[in-house]
Amino acid sequence: MYKKAFSFFLIFFGIALVSSQVKKDTLALSEIVLQASPIKKSLQNAASSVSVINSADIQKTDGIILTPVLNKIPGVFMQQASLNTNRISIRGIGARAQYGTTRVKAYFNSIPLSSGEGETVIEDIDVAAIEKIEITKGPNSTSFGSGLGGAIHLFAKKTSLLESFGKAASAFGSFGLLQQRLSGGYSDLNSNVFSSYADLQSDGYRANSAYNRKSFNLFGNQKIGNKGNLSLLGIFTRLKAYIPSSLNENDFKNNPEKAATTWAASQGFESYDKLMIGLGYDHQFSKKWNLKSSLFSNFKDGYEARPFDILEDKTNSLGLRLHFNYRDRLLSLPFELSVGTELAIENYQYSLFKNLYLSQPGQGSIQGDEFSTINQKRNYSNYFLQMEVWLSKNLHLETGIALNSTNYSLEDVFQTKSDSQNNDYTFGAVWSPRIGFSYTLGNGKNIYSSISKGFSVPSVAETLTPEGKINTNLKPETGWNYEIGFKGNWFENKLYTELAFFSTQIENLLVARRTANDQYVGINAGSSSHPGIEFLVNYKLLETSAFQITPYFSATINNFKFKDFVDREADYSGNELTGVPDKQWSLGLDVNTKKGFGVTISYLTVGKIPMNDANTKYSDTYSLLDIKTTYSFTILKVLKTTLNAGINNALKEKYAASILPNAVGFGQAQPRYYYPGNPINYYGGFSVSYVF
Repeated sequence: MYKKAFSFFLIFFGIALVSSQVKKDTLALSEIVLQASPIKKSLQNAASSVSVINSADIQKTDGIILTPVLNKIPGVFMQQASLNTNRISIRGIGARAQYGTTRVKAYFNSIPLSSGEGETVIEDIDVAAIEKIEITKGPNSTSFGSGLGGAIHLFAKKTSLLESFGKAASAFGSFGLLQQRLSGGYSDLNSNVFSSYADLQSDGYRANSAYNRKSFNLFGNQKIGNKGNLSLLGIFTRLKAYIPSSLNENDFKNNPEKAATTWAASQGFESYDKLMIGLGYDHQFSKKWNLKSSLFSNFKDGYEARPFDILEDKTNSLGLRLHFNYRDRLLSLPFELSVGTELAIENYQYSLFKNLYLSQPGQGSIQGDEFSTINQKRNYSNYFLQMEVWLSKNLHLETGIALNSTNYSLEDVFQTKSDSQNNDYTFGAVWSPRIGFSYTLGNGKNIYSSISKGFSVPSVAETLTPEGKINTNLKPETGWNYEIGFKGNWFENKLYTELAFFSTQIENLLVARRTANDQYVGINAGSSSHPGIEFLVNYKLLETSAFQITPYFSATINNFKFKDFVDREADYSGNELTGVPDKQWSLGLDVNTKKGFGVTISYLTVGKIPMNDANTKYSDTYSLLDIKTTYSFTILKVLKTTLNAGINNALKEKYAASILPNAVGFGQAQPRYYYPGNPINYYGGFSVSYVF
């Protein structure tokens, strides 16, 4: 396998040597200004590990989903069970979630993508609508709730200054992949508008895995006088995706394209309409004072047909986020202070119906009688104070503290009025302090250290007892993160390196104990230790007026373990943490020429993953080789055209793209741990844009 991968690199390196001409880009990665933090600073001076993904990085993949983009980032691991079933973990936090992403917060232009109970969905956002991504690892983001895993910030596309454009793009590929995109924008000195429409369809590699998503995006900015700025964000998504679910080991090895038997028979799927709206206003009162605020709302109307029942659910939420910044001198030292809040109210209602698919074989899911209706209210408030001080020319201090309170209210409205049940519980105030230092060694080289505390509250499902009542004894997970690191430029900014040593110690570890197909009981079962090393290298190996060759390498090595973990009579203390590979590294090569040719080669290796807390089952190590080529040219001097073609999994690796942690086999059934990854697949596409 490794010899094949090395051969690919030699071939394309040879191609690069005979290519010609690219415009130089001497901007150091460390000079990038971080946009997510309320207090703006350069990546170089941040006293934490923050990864930045720009638009060019996103375009180096097939443009369908963010999985290959995020998995190049050290410390970040995205498992892709299907286009609509994914799990993101950062430094092992969130890896044991049964379905979806938890304990990692996400924002789009400072508007929360995470629900009121902490579930995060970013896979249904059109990749082409994203301009940049910033990922803060660990609880180093005081102003964004101090999530244990960290925070992912997406930033919307903008139209280039003083340009107007229209663009059409199409992509096609294996397994019936077809994507159509239309986008346009306008920009002048005071206004900026970007809008896009995308239609993504796929038959899927596996049975019962067809996918269709339509999305419309609208982003706008308008200056109000000399000191104000008004912004608008709107995203509408309509999705219908069939669900093949996970497989047992025998089917995974011998028939990976099949769907789980019950999901195939019921033709299980999920569908929803979702709308996210945000309105922001920024105001610069003076050189010292400024305000940044946003009002946001989310709506979702969903339907999911599952073998064990049919779910109808509706979600609506309303929230506010704002912060005031003050910049001055403190005892003659430059400093900046930010104080703010994030508040949200979320209403969630769901009804469960019997699925009668067994009564009429071959017809798929058939909705039967309703047997449960629940109303939930999820409210949270986060107040934060953040301060940064330049203690000297080279020494930078970051400090802050956050106060969070989360409340769940549950009402069973299916019962008769006299028997209706109401549950209300508040997790109480959680304080999250942080302090960090960054020291400039000179010549674009910094060392940093930080200590921070974070937390994650249980989801509503985790708080429920088998009787459907809230377990008031359940506590939020809390943890302290200790980190030291180095960021440095070398050889006149041609080489950029990052090295981070971290250790996160988690207490009140939340464990989801599975009791039925769709039922889990949450318990605080102990503690876990998350020490690790992250490493990143970007190197402009060859840069002339003729061409540019840039290899990169990133790696994560960890030793995540349960410190004290007893579940019932089983003692898992000392075992490896479930759902996290012991190592992960990515190697790549980018080649670009002035004549419009580009080649991107990426090689990802993921180590073995413990699939259960007992460490009796592990997934196999796997490696993926992806290759993409592009060619850009102009037609009639006004139509910019780009052609692209690529191969994913070029080495034909058979692997589990995602696992179901602690899968349980009910009755005589084997546990279904495995979500098979796609075999070798091909794609191509083109785009035509007109700028005026």
